[in-house]
Amino acid sequence: MKIALTGTPGTGKSTVARLVDAGFTVVDINAIIKDTYNLGVDEERDSAIADIEGLSHYVEKLTGDSILEGHVAHLLPVDKIIVLRASPVVLRKRLEARGWTPAKVEENLEAEALDVILVEALEQCDAVYEIDTTEKTPETVAGCIREIIGGTDKYKPGSVDFSEAYFL
Repeated sequence: MKIALTGTPGTGKSTVARLVDAGFTVVDINAIIKDTYNLGVDEERDSAIADIEGLSHYVEKLTGDSILEGHVAHLLPVDKIIVLRASPVVLRKRLEARGWTPAKVEENLEAEALDVILVEALEQCDAVYEIDTTEKTPETVAGCIREIIGGTDKYKPGSVDFSEAYFL
């Protein structure tokens, strides 16, 4: 089984992926993009341009159970997608602590408030789950992911809405 663990930067993907420990290999999609599957740099966003087609071929060849961790993982051929979410108030602090420019912070906060990654995930896959990480510890979120791997439908999308936290 291949599971995408995705979400806006700062929602806890990397931290949680290391804690899931459910017999899955964790694949750091951002590292693979940086090393192999990139088409250059988007100067305006100060980020690598992912070669999604090449990365998709790479993912199709993976064997065994894998968690593909990264904010574009939901665009890849997977069996399930888990979208981590966090309040824009919390995300702002996390992204500013990374030293991101105000424009890059705002772009990501707006994307979170508008459910951009969740909507893209729903367009890609029938098995999509959503976890609000705002007030959960990484260990708790890892437990939620283990529940999803085990087959729960408890985290189906639609219960998280941060639009008021950002736009009002």
